[in-house]
Amino acid sequence: MNQTTQMHQISGWLKEYDQYFSPFFSDGLLGTARDLGLLEFTILGKKRSQRSIDYLLSHGLQLDVGGYIHEYDLVVTCTDLIVPKHIRRRKIVLVQEGMTEPETILFHLARNFQWVPRWIAGTSTTGLSDFYEKFCVASEGYRELFIRKGVNPEKIEVTSIPNFDNCEQYLQNDFKHRDYVLVCTSDNRETFIYENRPKNIRKYVEMAGESQLVFKLHPNENTERAVREIERYAPDSLVFSEGKTEEMIANSRMLIAHFSSTIFVGSALNKEVHCGLHPEELKVLTPWQNKSASKMIADVCRRVIDG
Repeated sequence: MNQTTQMHQISGWLKEYDQYFSPFFSDGLLGTARDLGLLEFTILGKKRSQRSIDYLLSHGLQLDVGGYIHEYDLVVTCTDLIVPKHIRRRKIVLVQEGMTEPETILFHLARNFQWVPRWIAGTSTTGLSDFYEKFCVASEGYRELFIRKGVNPEKIEVTSIPNFDNCEQYLQNDFKHRDYVLVCTSDNRETFIYENRPKNIRKYVEMAGESQLVFKLHPNENTERAVREIERYAPDSLVFSEGKTEEMIANSRMLIAHFSSTIFVGSALNKEVHCGLHPEELKVLTPWQNKSASKMIADVCRRVIDG
């Protein structure tokens, strides 16, 4: 949904063009695996695709699932980890979705060997396809990071990114709790990444001290299991599986998360953030709070089309 809502916002500044929308898709082996229901733990899964479709239809937007109906002048996407063959023939503008994952051995394999699929290393390989005309990124810090990874500097445009360019708006909310320690959990276990959740919960309790501990569960997480664990190891905590995470962050005094885009909201609002990044690095990477990312990205799209 983060990708879907960002694309929708950008489209609002491109009303002079005929627009069609699609949930994320793939061709080839991954497309077949998706059809067989084997990729439900990813954004290719049918459940997440349907959420995107429901959102698009509720806003009266035109659908072209898979992008096969028309010969498009431009494709705008939030990821290049997978770029279907028929899309590669089009002009593409890539928009950074949010936080990028840490570089592991899989990142170096995918970067150095073309036969290794980029998606195997997750979002750490964002931008490495070079199939796009322009790549719109969150900040100068991310521009430098992507250049170091091997992205062509001439293709990078620092525009900030929708959903993260105006974090102060979340300070005005009706979430009734205040001054707590917020934990935004991950879906690591659902995506087959090891996490010792009981150990982490005990650590969060220690970090919170006398403050109220609040958990906001990841939307892709096994809610029943997560609630059961929290009730056992942090019984006085509040747990939410629904609600606006950004507003919860705005009302907190401390945010705990691990390689989640939610840390950008905490950083932009000058919260105490505990994550997988050093505080100074997080500040450098935090999206530019220009309140105009969608418009700036739309302007980039026009230049690409006209070019």
